[in-house]
Amino acid sequence: MAVSDDLSEYLIAPDPQARRLTRAVSGVDHEGIAQQINVVEERPLTIYLNSQEIVTAMTIGDYPDYLALGFLRNQGMLQVGDQITGVDYDEDLDVVVVRTARKTDYEEKMRRKTRTSGCAVGTVFGDMMEGLEGVTLPQTQVRTSWLYSLSTKINRTPSLYLEAGAIHGTVLCQEARPLVYMEDVGRHNAVDKIAGWMLSENVAAEDKILYTTGRLTSEMVIKTAMMGIPVLASRSGFTAWGVEIAQQLGLTLIGRMKGRRFICLSGEERLLRDADPAAIADEPKHSGRKGAP
Repeated sequence: MAVSDDLSEYLIAPDPQARRLTRAVSGVDHEGIAQQINVVEERPLTIYLNSQEIVTAMTIGDYPDYLALGFLRNQGMLQVGDQITGVDYDEDLDVVVVRTARKTDYEEKMRRKTRTSGCAVGTVFGDMMEGLEGVTLPQTQVRTSWLYSLSTKINRTPSLYLEAGAIHGTVLCQEARPLVYMEDVGRHNAVDKIAGWMLSENVAAEDKILYTTGRLTSEMVIKTAMMGIPVLASRSGFTAWGVEIAQQLGLTLIGRMKGRRFICLSGEERLLRDADPAAIADEPKHSGRKGAP
C-alpha cells in the first residue's frame, strides 16, 4: 500500500524524521552484507504528581507532557475537575512533574500495582476497575464506511513504524477523519498521550473513535472507557477479558481490521453497514503493517 503525503486532516501526525526518535545502527544481514538501518530510540521518563514519584516509563520521548497527563488521568490519579497548575518537563533529567491545586497522596495505591500483558509500561493498579462503575458510554453509531476510510488513511500515513518498526500506533478519530496519531514503544503509552492531549485541549470524547495497532486487551478497553470514547478498533486481535469488559460497558469493539475484513465482538447493533464490503479493496497479505491474528 503506497504511503500518502497528504496529512491535512491530522491535527497531530507522526514525524518519522523527528530529532531523537530514531538512530542509525550498522550491522550485517543473513548474507554477511553490511547494512545500516534506523532503530527506534527508547529512554526513561519519570512522572511525578506534585512531590510524589509515580512511575518511570520507557518511551520514545516525544510529547512527555501529554504522556504524563494521560497516564495520571487513566490511572485515576487526576480526577475530573482537578485544577492543573503546571506541567514541567526537564529534558536533561527526563522528568515531568504534573502539579495540581489539590493535595495528592497515592502511597497506598502505589503498593497495590500489578503488571499486565502490555508492552513497556503496561502497569495498572490492584484496584484497576475502580472508577468504571460510574462510566456510561454514549451509544454512538458507527458507519462501516468510516471504518474502511480510516483504515486506508491510517495505513498510508508516514510513521515511525514504517520507518523503523518496533513501535505501536494509536489514532484518535472523528467519523472518517483521523485527528491525532501517536506512536510509542508501548501501545499503552500511545493511548495515554492521546488521553493527555484530550485533557489538555478539553476535547469531547462522545463522538470519537480510538484506533490502535495493538491487541484489544482488558487494559486497552478500560483506558478507552475511562477516556469516555465509545468505539475502539484495531488491526489486531482480542483477549477474552477485553471483550467481556467491552460488552459490560457498552463499548463498541472492532478487531482484525484489514482491507474489507473486520470482526465486531461488542456493539454490533450500533454498526451502520452503509458500505458494501465487496466494493472495498482487500489488503495484500504483506502490506507492511502487522496485526496479530
